[in-house]
Amino acid sequence: MSVDVKQIGERVAKESALLARVRAEIGRVIVGQEALVDRLLLALLCNNHVLIEGVPGLAKTLTVTTLAKCLQATFHRIQFTPDLLPADVVGTMIYNPKTGDFSTKRGPIFANVILADEINRAPAKVQSALLEAMQERQVTVGDSTFKLEDPFLVLATQNPVEQEGTYPLPEAQVDRFMFKLKVVYPQKQDELKILRRMASTAPKLNVENVLNPADVKRLRTLADDIFMDEKIEEYIVNLVDATRNPGDYGLPALAELIRYGGSPRATIFLAMAARGQALLEGRGYVTPQDVKSVAMDVLRHRVIITYEAEAEEKSSEDVVQEILNTVKVP
Repeated sequence: MSVDVKQIGERVAKESALLARVRAEIGRVIVGQEALVDRLLLALLCNNHVLIEGVPGLAKTLTVTTLAKCLQATFHRIQFTPDLLPADVVGTMIYNPKTGDFSTKRGPIFANVILADEINRAPAKVQSALLEAMQERQVTVGDSTFKLEDPFLVLATQNPVEQEGTYPLPEAQVDRFMFKLKVVYPQKQDELKILRRMASTAPKLNVENVLNPADVKRLRTLADDIFMDEKIEEYIVNLVDATRNPGDYGLPALAELIRYGGSPRATIFLAMAARGQALLEGRGYVTPQDVKSVAMDVLRHRVIITYEAEAEEKSSEDVVQEILNTVKVP
């Protein structure tokens, strides 16, 4: 390895203890959702946003609030409802009859960590207002434009079961999220721990502040410096290209199952997530396994399947998994 990679490895070794402490603090409250916690930390390291899908009662909201407490960050929860307005999210102008002037009232979007609870229950205008803030990192209220706080992390949840009264996110808007996570039921032994910890009128949910915004910025800079070999970069490009041209990779049968493949945003996010995963694992360099471990969460909502795939009961996850199993690993 080069001297630079060794230096990065030494820096990673110093910072890995801090990340391990964050995991441990969250683990004092959350049981059996290690994968979810790791992906939220990864999104924080990569300065991006997460869409979390799962049935009610799987600690999605509790995980997000616990993460915010560990960050020494401001946190706002926005409960999305059908009657919500864009001004309820970004803010509005208030008229003062005494002075004849308008003043700005900032909305709940002005915080470090935003929990957009049940985002698919709000109409398209509200979803667009939130997603524009996610992309531009700023909002406009009246004639004034305001920069959002840094770090700025949006964690949106949606319920896949109950569809009545919902407004599903269009693919173009879902693509703004770095990860789409599917939260599943805990294992039996984990559920027993949950029972013993939470089956109380006053469960202990206290965690210590571990990270501050300066720590987050330092960790992000370190994640950007993680070494990635050219062969790994080519592997990432091949994975995304295989979602568009599966026949070039020995997967001609997938061509009839894929309507749209991943955009260049998928390539960018896959590279960023792989670097972040290496940092979480305590390494100063990216391995092919880092790429494969994050690929499903990056690609599942970017591969749009055809009606033929639905008729064959094939999901986008099935398609992505077949690509991961087939594309040559460096």
